[in-house]
Amino acid sequence: MPRKSLQFASFTLDLERLCLRGPAGEVELRPKSFEVLRYLVEHAGRVASKEEVMAAVWSDVTVTDDSLIRCISEVRQAIGDENQRIIKTVPRRGYLLDGAVLPRHELADSHASGTAQSLQSHKEADRMPGRPSIAVLPFANLSGNSEEDYLSNGVSEDIIIELSRFSELQVIAWHSSFQYKGKAVDERQVGRELGVNYVLQGSVRRANDRVRITAQLVDAETGAHLWGDRYDRNLDNVFAVQDEVVRTIAPLLVAHVRKAEVERTLLKPPATWQAYHYFMRGLDLHLTYQSSQHVAALHEARRLLEQSISIDPTYARPYSALAISHLSSWANYGDSGFLRPSELDRAHQFARQAVQLDPQLAYAQVTFAHVLTWGRQHEVALGALDRALRLNPNYSHWQVAAILMFAGELERAVESMQAYMRLDPYYPTSAIGWLGVAYCTLGRLSEAQRYLSEAVARSPNRAMFQYWLAATYGHMGRADAAREQANTLLKLQPSFTITGTARPLGVFRRTSHTDYFLEGLRRSGLPQ
Repeated sequence: MPRKSLQFASFTLDLERLCLRGPAGEVELRPKSFEVLRYLVEHAGRVASKEEVMAAVWSDVTVTDDSLIRCISEVRQAIGDENQRIIKTVPRRGYLLDGAVLPRHELADSHASGTAQSLQSHKEADRMPGRPSIAVLPFANLSGNSEEDYLSNGVSEDIIIELSRFSELQVIAWHSSFQYKGKAVDERQVGRELGVNYVLQGSVRRANDRVRITAQLVDAETGAHLWGDRYDRNLDNVFAVQDEVVRTIAPLLVAHVRKAEVERTLLKPPATWQAYHYFMRGLDLHLTYQSSQHVAALHEARRLLEQSISIDPTYARPYSALAISHLSSWANYGDSGFLRPSELDRAHQFARQAVQLDPQLAYAQVTFAHVLTWGRQHEVALGALDRALRLNPNYSHWQVAAILMFAGELERAVESMQAYMRLDPYYPTSAIGWLGVAYCTLGRLSEAQRYLSEAVARSPNRAMFQYWLAATYGHMGRADAAREQANTLLKLQPSFTITGTARPLGVFRRTSHTDYFLEGLRRSGLPQ
């Protein structure tokens, strides 16, 4: 039976009479504003994009964003939500109506179940003490032979072991997950019973000398399917197959959990954020800066990271992220700290603090290595990178490839970046750009031009990859393209010179690689 009215906060949305009632009686709303509110109420608890709302409310006519913004403003005024506590604007994503929504007739029932809801709220509070948590359920054996349970059990247990290497995850122990073996489960129930944010489940099917392993990641709060894949392999060596699949799944899974965690923290009101949430927000804003090069995003990211540290001064991860933010100020044209030694010193200081706070954190070791690289301390950087990979052999990040590239290990850098881009489907512009730089330094210019052109198209205000695209065209002998790229760069950065700008950023261990970069810039016609 269709719902006739919906209750949210202290308001009732009457779907039959198309009106809104509050504590003081009926509240007047224009028809389109009512429809916008109705859509948000009916989709409460999730972010509705502007395009989605506009398509639902103005399905038969084309309107601009201004129409939606006006309706949102009217709705907020009508319900007294000037502080945006009920209808929240989620930057770059849309709008969220935050709070419980119930059919009007269910209100009495909700009071009767108050004790159960209180217990559930307590469980929710326990669910995210600082790191996302995940339960890996026993993979189902679909082979029809119980004697082959060893394979499905082994895959499940090995995934738990591999995920446990990632310090940003809390992984439920095997004996707790094993109770669900052979049972049809509701992932949301598993989430409630084990107090986890995510559930991974899958299956193993063997047929003669072939095996198929499937896996899927589910949000334990909403039941939403976040990721899934399957892996078909020859079963020449069962343990080699098991290792290969597990080492593929683990970092992929972490990448998807990271993305889901960023989205989750965007939905949380500020009062509930703890150090971890400020860290994730800061990290996400820094990624935004890397693409947009909007300095305001960089400094807002830094503010959030500093807030994370003020809440927990012993939390290593925001120190690492702060190090990268100061490195970004030093290395990227547009910020007041561009090429100032004090910015690089701050980056080094924060990176060193992170390693001191948590020497077992691979993320901190890699960040430390990355900052050392830009300070031309390549041997020390490679040592830190080696420690990181011993701590977590599955650690994958574009910074790893950049460290290797500047240290002169170009082929290994290309392989590392390609592997990272396969494992993280949300790879940032930095990954594409530095892969292009590695190809350019190798002399593989057509590949360099392809990746660098994509990086520049993605992030046209990021001068770093503009430098390298100009150098690539210069070495290719494409005079017209080189000249056009040089002009584009100089419009973006009129103060650019090869000696004053490019040379300090050519931090290669081998001077021949730096010289190759600078010669390409000269050939493109950029000023010395």
